[in-house]
Amino acid sequence: MTRQPDCIFCDIVAGELRASIVLEDDLVLAFMNLGQFNDGHVLVIPKAHLRDVREFDPGVGAAVMNAVTQVSRAVTQAFAPDGLTVRHNIGDAGGQDVFHAHIHVQARNDGDGLHRAYPSAPPHPPRAELDRLASTIRDHLPDLPR
Repeated sequence: MTRQPDCIFCDIVAGELRASIVLEDDLVLAFMNLGQFNDGHVLVIPKAHLRDVREFDPGVGAAVMNAVTQVSRAVTQAFAPDGLTVRHNIGDAGGQDVFHAHIHVQARNDGDGLHRAYPSAPPHPPRAELDRLASTIRDHLPDLPR
């Protein structure tokens, strides 16, 4: 496993910092977030030091998403929340605070006011603009038919 000095999550993976472990396998670790607005806020991380999902290989990506799925189901069964938020922040502008990839699985309750996706209703561009944006993204995907 790759490890980054001065990374709190790498220290947790190495067993140098204590965490309340929810799930662990060869590639992934899931543990309770220190902040619990609602019971059931879990972080799912790759054990290797990767900054965000853009650095995942297919195996790590599959392992992380499998763990997110399992943890999401378990949080739902354990706490019966009204809903869940599953999110991954990338970079300062995206709100990332620890630069080791982590997916939040957070129990949500009606009216808790946490993490609203938009400050107001987003614009809805015309279909032609959405098609143009999709084409621009597709141009940067590897090995896909155009």
